[in-house]
Amino acid sequence: MKLREDEVMVHATGCVIRSLVVAPVGAGPWPGVLLYTDIFQLTESTLRTARRLAAEGFLLCVPEIYPRGAVAGIALEFDDAGKAAGLAAAAATTTAEFDADRAAVLDHLAGRADVTTLHAAGFCIGGHLAFRAALDPRVASTVCFYPTGLHDGKLGADEADSLARAAAVEGRLMVVFGANDPHVPADARVRILAALYAAGHDDLELHVYAGGEHAFMRDVGARYDPALTDLALTEAVSFLRGR
Repeated sequence: MKLREDEVMVHATGCVIRSLVVAPVGAGPWPGVLLYTDIFQLTESTLRTARRLAAEGFLLCVPEIYPRGAVAGIALEFDDAGKAAGLAAAAATTTAEFDADRAAVLDHLAGRADVTTLHAAGFCIGGHLAFRAALDPRVASTVCFYPTGLHDGKLGADEADSLARAAAVEGRLMVVFGANDPHVPADARVRILAALYAAGHDDLELHVYAGGEHAFMRDVGARYDPALTDLALTEAVSFLRGR
C-alpha cells in the first residue's frame, strides 16, 4: 500500500507540537492511531514502524513528546548524549503537560475527515503515554509496547497516577513486554497486571516475549529482534482492527 506523509503542527497549551501524519494514499477514511515515540522522539527508526502500521490501513499521527524546551524539533541520537537529553526532557515535563498535549493531538485526529475511530499505541515512555491516552473515552483500543514507569508512577517531573486511574479506561487494552526487560522486570509486570485486573480489565491482551529485551522493536542496535518485532506488530494490527 502506498503512503503519504505530512508534517502537521498541532497547537496545544503553551506550545506547538510537531507531528508527522502517515496514512495510506487515498481519501479513506481510516482508523486513526496516536503513536507515541520513545524518549528519542521522531527518529527514522520509529517512523519506519509507523509506516509499517500505516500500510496496514491506519492513519498514524506521531507527535513529538517534548514540544517544549531544548529538544523540541530534534530527533535524538541513539547514544549516551541522546539518552541523557531525552531523560532530561522527560524530567522537565509534568504529567499535566503530557495530558494536555495528548488531548490536543486526539482533538486533531478526531477533527479529521479522513479518520474514523481513535486508537493509541506507544513504545517505552510512549507506552506509558499511550496508556494515559486510553483514559480518554474516545480511544477505542490501545497497545502499550514495553511501557516504562507504569508500575511505579515514573513518567516526568512528578508522579503519575496512571495505574490508580485504570478503571477509567473504557477501551480495549493490549500490553507487550520482553521477558528480559530490566526496566519492567517480572515483579513490575505482575504489579501492572494485578492493578489492571483489579480495575476490571481481566479481558486485556498480554504478550510477554521470551528473550525480548527492552526496546526489542527498535531496529537500531543490538537489542533489536526482528522476529519478535514481526510477531508484536502482527498481533497489534489484528488487535487494532478489532479481531
